[in-house]
Amino acid sequence: MTQVDTAETRQGGTGRRESGAETWRARRRRAIRAASRPGPWKRGLVPAALALLLGLFMLLHVKIPNRRIGNLGSLVETFLPWFGLFIPVLLAGALWRRSASAVVALLLPVVVWLNLFGGLLGDKSHPGSDLTVAEQNVNANNPDPAGTARDLAASGADVLALVELTPQATGTYEKELAKAYPHHTVQGTVGLWSKLPLSGTQPIDIMDYGPLADTMPVDKKTASNRALRTTVAMDHGPLTVYVAHLGSVRVNPKAGFWTTSRDMGVQVLGKAIAAGPSKRVVLLGDLNGTMDDRAFADITSQMHSTQDAAGDGFGFTWPARFPVARIDQILVRGVEPDSSWVLPANGSDHLPVAAGISW
Repeated sequence: MTQVDTAETRQGGTGRRESGAETWRARRRRAIRAASRPGPWKRGLVPAALALLLGLFMLLHVKIPNRRIGNLGSLVETFLPWFGLFIPVLLAGALWRRSASAVVALLLPVVVWLNLFGGLLGDKSHPGSDLTVAEQNVNANNPDPAGTARDLAASGADVLALVELTPQATGTYEKELAKAYPHHTVQGTVGLWSKLPLSGTQPIDIMDYGPLADTMPVDKKTASNRALRTTVAMDHGPLTVYVAHLGSVRVNPKAGFWTTSRDMGVQVLGKAIAAGPSKRVVLLGDLNGTMDDRAFADITSQMHSTQDAAGDGFGFTWPARFPVARIDQILVRGVEPDSSWVLPANGSDHLPVAAGISW
C-alpha cells in the first residue's frame, strides 16, 4: 500500500523532530549545569582551610610568641586541649557542605591533637604504691575549713600538702588533722601534714627574688611565705618534698596574660630542685599553670607529672565547679608514679589531687 503524503503526516513528522530536538537541548543544559556544579572536592573550601589552620595552630603552638604579645603563647598553651572542640564543629560544617576536601583536611588537627593529648585518654594507673601523697589549695575564703580537713584526712594520704592557708584557718586544720597526721609544718601560707617524721624544714622565698631582692626594704617584701622544702623519713630512704603556691596570673587588656610573679617562682623552684642533693623529690602545689605552658620548662625539664604518667584523663582541678585546667600539680623525680587521680570537691574552689608513688 502506498502512503499518501498529506499535510497531517508532514506536521506530525515535524513535531516529532522538534520534540526530539527540545529533549536533546534539555539534556545538554542539564549536563552543563551538572558539570559546572562544584563536586565534593571543590565544595567547602572555607571549612577545609579552617581545619588546616587549626591543625597548624596546634602543631606550631610553641612558635606563638610570648614577650611581644602579652604572653599569648603561654595563654594558648594553658587551654591547648580545649582547641580540640573545634574539630567536631568543623566536621559538622564539612558534612553539611558535603565536602570531601574539608573532611580530609580535618585529619591534620585530629592527628595533631591525638599526638599531643591522646596519651591522657586511657587509664595508665596500676595497683600498689609505697606512699600516697595529696595536695589542695584550700581557698583562703573557704567557708568550712573543718569539713575540708576531715574530707582530706579521709582520703588516706600519707603526706598532705595544703596551700593558701590563712592565720584564721590554720589552727582549724591543725586541730582536725592532728589525729591522722602526727607530724606537720606550716611556713606562712603553705603547710605539710605527714604520717611519717619530717626534718630539715625550711621556707623558700619565691616572691622576693632576683637581682634587686636584697636591696628591698623589709616592709616592702612579701609578708607570707608561699613555698617550703622538707624531708620525709621513709624506710626506703629520705624523700625531699617541696610545697609551693606560685604567684597568681591575670588576664587584662593592657598586660595581656600577666604571669610575672608566677614565672619568677618557677625560676626559684627550678634552681632549688636542681641544686638539691636528693635523688627522690616530690613537688606538691598550686602552680597556677599547666605543664603544657613553656614557662615551666625549668621544672618540667627535671620532673614529670604523675597525671601524665599514671593518671586517667586530664585531671582538671580548677575551678572546682567546672574544671577547665589542671593547675594543681604533683611532680616527681627519682620515684615511680603508680596512680594519679582527682579527689571530690570539698568546699574549696580547687579540687584536691592525689598520687601513689613507689621506689
